[in-house]
Amino acid sequence: MGSRLANRENGMNPSHGDRPLGDYRDYLRILARLHLQARNQSRLRGKLDASDIVQQTILQAHARRDQFRGSTDAEWLGWLRAILANTFAMTAREFNTIARDTAREQSLEAELSQSSSRLERLLAADQSSPSAGAVRREELLLLAGALGQLPHDQAIVIELHHLQGLAVAQVALQLGRTRPAVVGLLFRGLKRLREILHAGSGGQE
Repeated sequence: MGSRLANRENGMNPSHGDRPLGDYRDYLRILARLHLQARNQSRLRGKLDASDIVQQTILQAHARRDQFRGSTDAEWLGWLRAILANTFAMTAREFNTIARDTAREQSLEAELSQSSSRLERLLAADQSSPSAGAVRREELLLLAGALGQLPHDQAIVIELHHLQGLAVAQVALQLGRTRPAVVGLLFRGLKRLREILHAGSGGQE
C-alpha cells in the first residue's frame, strides 16, 4: 500500500496500463473533435468522423500496448495522443495520396497536447483545492465523459471557448449566435458540468 501511495504522489499510477482502453474514448474523442473543428481542417471535416478516428486509435493502441515504455500517467496519455496523431495523418493520406510527413505528425501531436493541457486547465479552474497530478488525470477522464453528457450546444461553446481558446465574440460569430446567447450557454454548460462531476465523485468536496 505504501509503495502505491508513493507512486501516486509522484504522478505514477501503476494500474494505468491495466485500465481498459475504452475508458479513454471520451478523452480521445474530444481531442479529435477539436482538431476537426479547427479552421484549417475544413477540407477534412466532412470526410473524417471523430468517432471512427478514435476507434482506429484504440485498435492501434491495443495492438501496440507492449511498446509503451513510460511509467507515468502523463506519459501514457502522451503515448495515446501520439497514436491519435498518427491515425489522423494516416487517414488524411488516404484522401490526399501524399507521402508520410513526420514533421506534420509531430506538429499535430503538439496541437493535441495543447488541447489536452487546456482540458486540464478547465478542470483545475473548477477545483477548490489543488489535487495530486495522478488524481487530476483520473478526473480528466471524468471531465471528458461529463462533456459528452452535455447538450450539444453547451458542449460546443465550452470546447470552442475553453479548449480552443476562442473569444466569446469569435464563438458567437462561428456559431451564428448572439454574444449573450453564447454567454448563457457557457454559464449553463459549466454549471451542468460541475453537477455531473460532483455526482461522479460521489458528492465529495
